[in-house]
Amino acid sequence: MISPMVAAMDKIDTALAPFEGFLFDMDGTLLTSIASVERVWTAWAQRHGVDVEHLLRHMHGVQAIEVVRRQNLPGIDAEAEVEQIVRAELEDLEGTEAIAGAADFLSSLPVGRWAIVTSAHRRLALARLRASGIPLPEVLICAEDVARSKPAPDGFLLAAQRLGIAPERCVVFEDSPAGVAAGEAAGAGVIVVSATHREPWPADHLVIRDYHDPRLQAAGSPLFSVS
Repeated sequence: MISPMVAAMDKIDTALAPFEGFLFDMDGTLLTSIASVERVWTAWAQRHGVDVEHLLRHMHGVQAIEVVRRQNLPGIDAEAEVEQIVRAELEDLEGTEAIAGAADFLSSLPVGRWAIVTSAHRRLALARLRASGIPLPEVLICAEDVARSKPAPDGFLLAAQRLGIAPERCVVFEDSPAGVAAGEAAGAGVIVVSATHREPWPADHLVIRDYHDPRLQAAGSPLFSVS
């Protein structure tokens, strides 16, 4: 029987609670590197005559190689462009910081029950995690690990497989439309983190501002099985 507290948890699929695995996006979900990302990508877009506002609005949560390819720029080597972008992002970590409460929430979860699934390349993901003070997970799925970018579910499915937990027993924490779609396609529950959002998220998911939300106290929440 689902408790009244769980039944009140907005739009999350409470029939699946309690969840056993926790799959986190990185940028915008556990940490914010938006200032760095937007500085680097703005400079890249301006060099190539790409509409900056449109690019920044639609790129979050998507692998860099996919973002570059979608611009359909003639005469460029997409992989070489991505390598330059990654190098620039590695050199610009200013302003990278954890979402409030994220590090403590991760520390409250059992080892081996949570993973990070990011569209960033591994060396960039590790640099941002270290810069923000977010603990490193046992399972880290990066751009190099899957053939298809979000909104495809590949990254979340691989993370669940490596944790040894069925994806439908996992809950995904995401901030972008592409990431939410990927979590849903994987068959997982989805919680939206809105800390970096400039506009309200549509009322179609459970939305938390940050990890101080009392509904996410893992030790006592009926959403989570952490024993």
